[in-house]
Amino acid sequence: MQAIDLLIDARWVIPVNPAGRALDHHSVAVHDGRILAVLPTAQAHTAYVAGEFVSLPAHALIPGLVNLHTHAATVLMRGFAEDMAPMQWLQERFWPAESRNVSPQFVYDGTLLACAEMLRGGITCFNDMYLYPAETARAAIEMGMRAALGLVVVDTPTTYATDADDYVAKGLALRDAMREHPLLSFCMAPHAPHTVGDKTLSRLITLAEELDLPVHMQVHKTLDEIAQSVARHGVRPLERLRALGMVGPNLIAAHAIHLAPEEITLLVKNGSSVAHCPTSNLKCANGIAPVAQMLAEGVTVGLGTGGPAGNDRLDMFQEMRLAALLAKAASGDAGTLPAHRALAMATLDGARALRIDHAIGSIEPGKFADLTAVEFNALEMLPCYNPVSHLVYSAGRENVSHVWVAGRLLVENRGLKNGQKNDLEKLALLWQNRLSMETKA
Repeated sequence: MQAIDLLIDARWVIPVNPAGRALDHHSVAVHDGRILAVLPTAQAHTAYVAGEFVSLPAHALIPGLVNLHTHAATVLMRGFAEDMAPMQWLQERFWPAESRNVSPQFVYDGTLLACAEMLRGGITCFNDMYLYPAETARAAIEMGMRAALGLVVVDTPTTYATDADDYVAKGLALRDAMREHPLLSFCMAPHAPHTVGDKTLSRLITLAEELDLPVHMQVHKTLDEIAQSVARHGVRPLERLRALGMVGPNLIAAHAIHLAPEEITLLVKNGSSVAHCPTSNLKCANGIAPVAQMLAEGVTVGLGTGGPAGNDRLDMFQEMRLAALLAKAASGDAGTLPAHRALAMATLDGARALRIDHAIGSIEPGKFADLTAVEFNALEMLPCYNPVSHLVYSAGRENVSHVWVAGRLLVENRGLKNGQKNDLEKLALLWQNRLSMETKA
């Protein structure tokens, strides 16, 4: 018998690749943080002796969920202003409060709280776009979570940087300092076409190609954004990006709601990916993305929550279910976006968009043991005929029991292993008290 670090027995192992499979009474063998084997439980107990053993008799074991688009630190402004038109919300509430309060401490504290929420909901990796990415990195590492750090760039000054050159310099310095950290990866992150000029975009395209980095950008999020582009540049944003050379395999187009058929074809031909954020899109009344058409044509579509200041939840179970339901309603076909595809969007497709699918996103030998266990024995989860369908249409983040990142147990029986819950509650209350003063001003 081979000595290994960890053996997990589960009622079902759902590897995601191959698609749609649910392996009954299987086990995952883990050693040195990576998956060594996926095999029937009876065989596993004759092949391995484990330093640690976990039995999950009423659980589905799935890959850790990948949140492909968020602004994690804005969780500190969750519910700060609700049920307002997006531009009114931004101009009158969010941006003024952000400009007065965002700091390295704000980003660090907010990201700690966001990581705790995401881990408890089965998310093991998030793709972030926000100021002070070094603080995002520090918090993610402290929580033991994977982060794809957006090296954010806009042309306007903030408390973080004075101009585009300053944003770029600070982002590249961070990447150079932390590029070898096993929990981190990096993206160029120009915020959106309307906040970044042609000169800056051209430079970022060159850098992304030289450094082989994804480009994470909000594209075609609102009709107003598109109208502004037509008025200012004579073309829609995606065509402007194409002319500049940004539409390619590096591009992760976040939101991508208002796409014409020829723009979907453009994304397909150039191998670009989309971060679909259904809850954020609906709550901001921005529209419903044509996901069924994108998938039918072959666009890689992952799922994201968007920022918690606008979405209110960092909940990938909600995003899976809503993505599937919206696609069915929009297409008029209940077979559109089946459960196994929604699960893939929340795991392997997100990893593929970030170009880290060689390391995470499915339960396969050689990949990191980023794993999420979902308990199926609650009354509201019974009976179960198809565990993959159950994950998307019946389960919620409250059913997540255990979470591992690279074989390290971070959530056990729904509780954070690092014991930070009380400290995080105090942090949230401190920022709530501070930001509450904004509503009284």
